[in-house]
Amino acid sequence: MAKRLRWAVPALLGALGWAVWEIPLAFGGRPDLEAMKRSPQFRDGKFRNLAPPVVQNAATGRELLREMLFGGQRRRPARPIPLVPQRPDHPDTGLHITWYGHASSLIELDGTRILVDPVWAERASPSRLVGPKRMHRPPHRLEELPKLDAIIVSHDHYDHLDAAAMRTLTRTQQAPFIVPLGVGAHLRRWRVPADRIIELDWHENTEIAGVKITAADAQHFSGRAFTRNNTLWASWIIAGAERRMFYTADSGYFDGYARIGEQYGPFDAALVQIGAYHPAWPDIHMTPEEGVAAHLDVRGGLLIPVHWATFRLALHAWSEPADRVWAEAKAHDIPLAIPKPGERIDVDDVPPIDPWWQALG
Repeated sequence: MAKRLRWAVPALLGALGWAVWEIPLAFGGRPDLEAMKRSPQFRDGKFRNLAPPVVQNAATGRELLREMLFGGQRRRPARPIPLVPQRPDHPDTGLHITWYGHASSLIELDGTRILVDPVWAERASPSRLVGPKRMHRPPHRLEELPKLDAIIVSHDHYDHLDAAAMRTLTRTQQAPFIVPLGVGAHLRRWRVPADRIIELDWHENTEIAGVKITAADAQHFSGRAFTRNNTLWASWIIAGAERRMFYTADSGYFDGYARIGEQYGPFDAALVQIGAYHPAWPDIHMTPEEGVAAHLDVRGGLLIPVHWATFRLALHAWSEPADRVWAEAKAHDIPLAIPKPGERIDVDDVPPIDPWWQALG
């Protein structure tokens, strides 16, 4: 017993020491609220959605608890998720999308390379010990990505903003970080140089390597520690001279998509959030059917679903989003690609759907 304690006590003290230092660091920085007041989205000390929140009744809460305890959904695959190795070539023309899992994606638009929401962490959490754990490892090493022109972070939740990935990209790349208002405080806390941080409000833009990157509205929320909505969230338009992309980021379905389509569309392709949904959360995540509706609203071109198959963030079966979005896209005759993690999609030469997820149980 004494021998075990001699090993256990230092390990426990080490874990506690790590938690005291690393978890508060992962929380990020404190935004300058005075600077945030310039935004029309900032009211009464917080950022707000355009639409009022949906009020849930007690029955919805009971249904959520019952599903959590007795639902029986398969929330992770029975066999490993297949990963596609990195290809050595990086095209200088056309529009190509590489999906790394969850929302992390590389957009290669006529030679301009933009990384979106890079999360390489084992857990979507401030802790290495608890929190949603990956169902597959990252298909490519972060250090081996090609030279980037820009890095977009859609909002500050742990499954979209990875502190360790930000530090690695600061060291290995020279690209600027483009983020919604307030998120820059987290990056500065992690020693990203201030001159590499560009913060945007909705419908503000910046131009990088001939590509205009615009933040647009979304219906979501923010927060990494004990405060909520002190940073902004956004969807994103990435527009070159000839090609353009839309990324919903995390959002409930709302009428803003039609306005985005009118103002910025049509698009050649769209990354659309389809996972981590529940009837109790209509304000923050779309169902696959709502994702298709949003895609139709913005006139999104090729639909590439994201925000599924990596972290378990809801109660539905792990593969259900892909089955549902495939059925809904077919019903509306929408071009669709469902890549494996690491697979690059050529928007001009889309392969037939391979239902790879259905073979995994």
